[in-house]
Amino acid sequence: MNEIRSELVAVLIAVQDEMPLVLTLDHGRNLPSGPLETAHRSLQRGMRLWVEQQTQCHLGHIEQLYTFAEATGEEAGGQDQPRLIRISYMGLTRLEDAQEGWRGLYEYFPWENRREKGAEQLDAEIGRALSQWAGRDAARLWRCAETFGLDGQPWNDELVLHRYELLWEAGLLPESRHPASWLAPGRSMPSDRRRILATALARLRAKIRYRPVVFELMPETFTLWQLQRTVEAIAGRPMHKQNFRRLILAQDLVEETGEAEMQAQGRPARLYRFKGAVIGTRHLMGSKLPIARSI
Repeated sequence: MNEIRSELVAVLIAVQDEMPLVLTLDHGRNLPSGPLETAHRSLQRGMRLWVEQQTQCHLGHIEQLYTFAEATGEEAGGQDQPRLIRISYMGLTRLEDAQEGWRGLYEYFPWENRREKGAEQLDAEIGRALSQWAGRDAARLWRCAETFGLDGQPWNDELVLHRYELLWEAGLLPESRHPASWLAPGRSMPSDRRRILATALARLRAKIRYRPVVFELMPETFTLWQLQRTVEAIAGRPMHKQNFRRLILAQDLVEETGEAEMQAQGRPARLYRFKGAVIGTRHLMGSKLPIARSI
């Protein structure tokens, strides 16, 4: 019987200066992790202990992401290869100041950031590489178009994992089994760490549509513009300002504090806070964020 080992992996996400960040180790190459030990009373308890020990960061709310299984040797097909079960968790936190180990999430997935200039150029480069890989295979061509929003197909920001796995399969990542001569830009990670990151970003982008989890990333008080920029940072896309304001206020999730924040230009901006009574019980009514058409 093959040996089975378990490992706990944490993806801790914050937003600072309008950019999503992830807590890493080894100069951005790894994620906090450690084996499940008999002394751990639960998976979550084990996860918290490993994160606190490795990063001195205390976790708040965390949730299980996904369980990954693989053989630990060079070839997965060997009869005697031990099986490694990775149980991943995602946590959200707030950063007051810059801290060591935090890296920009889009360093690992630059194609996911649609707010930056140059996004169209990167799309074109990836599109050409995928087209060459797909050849005349109709199923591959359709998959590439649907996943990356090519040939007139819409961009679905929740397909983060699908896009990573397609690039991996096409040999366009350093982690691919047979890397091609042209590789998509982005910081690589060993084993399946970047795949776990992609799973976390996809989960977070999906959850901001139906749960007010974005407030776990916000300071106690904030302007509606700061809230919008945080949501844009997660979604990787700009949003219509007025539509966003109407959507948020219609949900009755925030309330005015009676105070205002001075702006560099224009009138002071009203400060809001999240209505804590609806945490964990309130669903967002709308299923679509007010995405802007332009990049």
